Amino acid sequence: MKITRLRLLGFKSFVEPTELHIEPGLTGVVGPNGCGKSNLLEALRWVMGETSHKSMRAAAMDDVIFSGTNGRPARNSAEVTIFLDNSARLAPAEFNNSDHIEITRRIEREAGSAYRINSREARARDVKILFEDAATGARSPALVRQGQIGEIVNAKPEQRRRILEDAAGVAGLHSRRHEAELRLKATEANLARLTDVLGQLNSQVESLKRQARAARRYKEISDEIRRQEALLMHLAWTGAQSHVDGEETALRDALSTLAIATEAESKALTEEGRLAECMDPLRQKEATRAAALHRLRVEQENFEREAQRAAERERELRARAEQLAADTTREEALIGEARQILADLQAELSGLSSAETEAGDTERLVRTRVDAAQETLREAEGKLAELTTKAAEHRARKQSANASLAERQGIIARLTRQLGELETQAREISGRAPDAHKLQQITEAGQQLADQIAKFEVQALAAEDNARTLVIAADAAREDSSKCRLRLASLRAERETLVKLLLGGRPTQFPPILDRLRVAPGYEAALGAALGDDLEAPGAEEAPVHWRHVEVPRSDPTLPTGVAPLTAHVEAPPELDRRLRQTGIVDSHEQGHKLQPTLKPGQRLVTRTGDLWRWDGYTAAEGVTPAAQRLAERNRLSSLELEEAEARTAAAATTDAEREASEALTAARAEEQRLRKLGREAQAMLAKTRESLTAIERAARETESKLAAVSGARARAEEELAGAQQSLADAEAAVAMLASAEDPEPLLATAKSEAEARRIAVAEARAALSDVERERRARAERSAAIGVDQERWLTRSAGAEQQVETLKARLAEARSELDSLADVPAMIEEKRDKLMSALAGAEHERQVAADVLAEADTALRAGVQALRAAQGAVSEAREGRARTEAKLEAARTRRQDVSRQIRENLGIAPEDCLAMA
Repeated sequence: MKITRLRLLGFKSFVEPTELHIEPGLTGVVGPNGCGKSNLLEALRWVMGETSHKSMRAAAMDDVIFSGTNGRPARNSAEVTIFLDNSARLAPAEFNNSDHIEITRRIEREAGSAYRINSREARARDVKILFEDAATGARSPALVRQGQIGEIVNAKPEQRRRILEDAAGVAGLHSRRHEAELRLKATEANLARLTDVLGQLNSQVESLKRQARAARRYKEISDEIRRQEALLMHLAWTGAQSHVDGEETALRDALSTLAIATEAESKALTEEGRLAECMDPLRQKEATRAAALHRLRVEQENFEREAQRAAERERELRARAEQLAADTTREEALIGEARQILADLQAELSGLSSAETEAGDTERLVRTRVDAAQETLREAEGKLAELTTKAAEHRARKQSANASLAERQGIIARLTRQLGELETQAREISGRAPDAHKLQQITEAGQQLADQIAKFEVQALAAEDNARTLVIAADAAREDSSKCRLRLASLRAERETLVKLLLGGRPTQFPPILDRLRVAPGYEAALGAALGDDLEAPGAEEAPVHWRHVEVPRSDPTLPTGVAPLTAHVEAPPELDRRLRQTGIVDSHEQGHKLQPTLKPGQRLVTRTGDLWRWDGYTAAEGVTPAAQRLAERNRLSSLELEEAEARTAAAATTDAEREASEALTAARAEEQRLRKLGREAQAMLAKTRESLTAIERAARETESKLAAVSGARARAEEELAGAQQSLADAEAAVAMLASAEDPEPLLATAKSEAEARRIAVAEARAALSDVERERRARAERSAAIGVDQERWLTRSAGAEQQVETLKARLAEARSELDSLADVPAMIEEKRDKLMSALAGAEHERQVAADVLAEADTALRAGVQALRAAQGAVSEAREGRARTEAKLEAARTRRQDVSRQIRENLGIAPEDCLAMA
């Protein structure tokens, strides 16, 4: 086997794609410890099928993937590819159609390995046998690793047998024999299992007979259960209907309670507003008195702080005068110290300048000696490199020639024995060939049955796909029909509820004018805010309270500019025409608040959310009145009638579609069952044919495989023998030529000693030069530091003299200011007495105003509590209405569920359950 290339990607330290070219002759890899040389051998063993992570020097097989460094992230996969030269066509038959064989092993983190041979998926066993046929592999002794020589010396007999099998080239045959033994054992186990299955089938036949008797009994009982279910469903549907009627009555009571609570909330809100208006003047008066008191207190605090600042200023000036005197003394001492240090620095600088002049001559002599030593070292190292290369080449050629000679002699002996054994095997195998005519007849019969089965399978799959599609269509049609029926029932229940709410309990003698109104959707709250409870008054003049038609005079005022009248969105009788023309619609709360002062007597402004601004200043926040709710319910009732008609049409259409889909599904399933039955019958006949065919084909394949293997092995052995004989002659000539060549080893030892002596001389000269340069740098750094110190001390001396003059001037100013503060304490005490008298009077006036404000606040708090109680009652009433609506919805849902269960389980209307029972 000739390996030409090795490609690595993400394997251990080879994160980037790396290729190792193995050229004819010897190929070596040279590098320091840890550079990855051993990883190349491990990559060869891994791609040949190594399964032990310990042999890869890893804790788990995933550790062969590059795990990352400080500068590069880890990889999630690794891949190694080995390229084999197959130009001699010595590979197994299935891989012998190409001049090159490419074997790849790829591992994904936590996903295992996969093999490919010439870009096709392969098993690990195929790769292992391929290399074993070539007398190599992941465990081959030809791949020498650390400690392997000692392992071979101490090996057990079984391990030595493995080495001999690899050397003889029979490791692949040994693996195939082991695999064949495993298959025979598996076949014996299958036969034993078949006997057990036949016994189980006999038991199942008896069990099926008992089940058939139970099925007949089940059919009789199921009819009785169906009648009892009909009676139970009738009782459940009757109870659900009664529950719906009770919840509708409770909803009407909850709406009445909510109206009463809303009225009480309005009264509490009015009273709370009156009390809140009285609070502002009292708060203003109390705030005025408190502000006056606060000003006096602030003035007192400012006065006290000013007196404290005066005392602190006096103490500060005295301490400052003492500090200035001490600073003057310290600065004078600093001036004397600076003058002494400057003199010392000038003397040291003169000594450094003299030493620098003497060091220059010494440095030039040392540099001359270093240059001469380096030139001598370069000559010695050049000679050493030349001799080292010659000696390495001579040793490598000699070792390669001896190894090649021994290898060729062993190959010739092995191939000669192998040719004799293959000739004997070919004669034995040729006498056991099966009958070809009988094999052809059975093969044709099996092919015909296979074609029929494939046809039935295609038709059955098409029928199954059609049935699956029809199941989805039927489910979709059933779901659409159910949704349409539920929506129709929901709309009908909502419409009936609104009709009862709008018509139930309404007196018929004087109907309110509200029943004659039509308002655009979204404007119900605006109309309710504009008219309020006046909408409940009738339009008949016989009623004691009623609306009367009055012609609109031309003198009526017009609405503010940009405000449209409410008549544009309301269809009302003429009795309300004047009221609606004087009511305008505004877009926002800010616009209504701004335009309220411009309204004329009788005019109003409203928003769509129910805000109201009246000409006389009355303002009402957002709210929905009962009349507005009634108008919204009437609009909803009109839209419900249209939606119910559309839902009724859609329900009828979806019911027809559901019935058609169910019929098509039944027909498709019957066709699928018929095709499956025909396919099973043909499959049984094909199984019998295949049993006979398998036995004959097995014998034929074994004979052909054996003959092909023997023929191929004989041809390969003959070719290898001719090549080995030619290689033996070449190896003998190479050994003879190298024996007469001159050995360069003695000259190499002399050159190494001379080069080492030159290296020591260069190192000593460089050390002396380094000492001279280090001393010179130290003197330069000290001279620079002395210059900086001189400049700093001159600056400090000049600054100290200037600071002394400044401190004397500040000391005179501090003493002058102390003299001016002598009369301040007497003036401060007189002003403090006047402030205390004014503060006592202001405190009494604020206390009186605070008492009056507290009484008014108590009354307001009681009003707020009453308002909160009313609002809580409204909230409870609304929650009660919401709970009642939820219960009503749940009761209707329950009634719909019971009706749906009756139709799905019994296939009849709920009213027919009692008759069926």
